[in-house]
Amino acid sequence: MTDTREFTDSHGIAIVYDVHPAAGEPRGVVQLLHGVGEHAGRYPALIAALTGAGFHVYADDHRGHGRTGLRQHGDPEKLGRLGPGGLRAAKDAIWQLTGIIRDENPGLPLVLLGHSWGSFLAQMLVNEHAEAYDAVILSGSALRTPRSLNPAPLNAAWAADDATGYEWLSRDPAVWKSFEEDPLTTGVPLLKLFGPLDAARLYGRPAKHLARDLPMLLLVGRDDPVGGPRSVHKLADEYRRRSGLTDVTTLVYPDARHEIFNEQQQDEVRADVLAWLDAHIPAR
Repeated sequence: MTDTREFTDSHGIAIVYDVHPAAGEPRGVVQLLHGVGEHAGRYPALIAALTGAGFHVYADDHRGHGRTGLRQHGDPEKLGRLGPGGLRAAKDAIWQLTGIIRDENPGLPLVLLGHSWGSFLAQMLVNEHAEAYDAVILSGSALRTPRSLNPAPLNAAWAADDATGYEWLSRDPAVWKSFEEDPLTTGVPLLKLFGPLDAARLYGRPAKHLARDLPMLLLVGRDDPVGGPRSVHKLADEYRRRSGLTDVTTLVYPDARHEIFNEQQQDEVRADVLAWLDAHIPAR
């Protein structure tokens, strides 16, 4: 049974998060980081697969987003705006939740799983606190440099008179409709939500000589406009060469767009994630 909780960050913002307990004996914990403009409630099938495989899942609605953002701003039109402290405060709140997870689950391996903006935040956390995590999964990610992270309109490749603006998310029209009708999502572009200073703070590279040799799984759709395979392969190479990681796997899904957990081959994606976890965090 899902348990909804909250904690207060260093700026006094209440961060809402859910704890989804593992089915049966737990073998690990997954901390799930969602993307920009969305919230943790958009990952039910992935969460069910993870809990069914023996993982507790902790998933927060980040600063300004979802239930956190609605309480923070009191106005759905302001969803996605990070508020005081901006991007750094959003990252620090996620790190605060990592501490809560570690305190509540001593001895269990902790997997950091981030999608899109959540994967950028995960990259930042790994740079600063690699020792806190046991494995990392990045979905819809990119090398965070101006040439490898696409700042252009993400729906440009699918522009048409009848376009919804959400075609870049998935090939499934039901996903476009669901995102558009969700009262806790926003389609406002990241640059407008965050402002130029916080948007620029997204740039960065994997740190040299990370404190821990983490296993890492990178997942990307072939037609993902955020970074795509070229950018993700560069990211994987930097983790190997700069950070010294020895176990980095990249999986590219043909014809898939940005939200591979909401794509037409999502069953295959979830199966790949579980198989990778089986190899790196085996059941007790």
